[in-house]
Amino acid sequence: MKTILSTFAIGLLAFFLSVSLYADDLQHKAEAIEHAEEAVKHGKMGHAKELLQHAKESLVHAKAASEAGADAHMDQAIKDLEEAIKHAEMDHAEEATKYTEGALHHMEQSGARSIHTDTD
Repeated sequence: MKTILSTFAIGLLAFFLSVSLYADDLQHKAEAIEHAEEAVKHGKMGHAKELLQHAKESLVHAKAASEAGADAHMDQAIKDLEEAIKHAEMDHAEEATKYTEGALHHMEQSGARSIHTDTD
């Protein structure tokens, strides 16, 4: 009986820890998408500086989401955001916007879109 209780307790602990990590992953994905969307909005208006700020913040959250549960789409989103940042730093808003849109597409493909809700 003691072994059964110990096994159950360990299983329950593992479950709650994994749920917590999954929730963190979802939160980071949602934040990454939100900032990427803002970056795209500013990029389409030619605001490279604002695009840069949001792309950097999106990258922070995309990396955190990737660490919590990496997939190929999030990894590609990270690469696209890094390229967007390079172009935004050169004041190339149009090119940076294209890369940010690519990153956003990959984040949505990673399943992150299902947990994001628009607040506009």
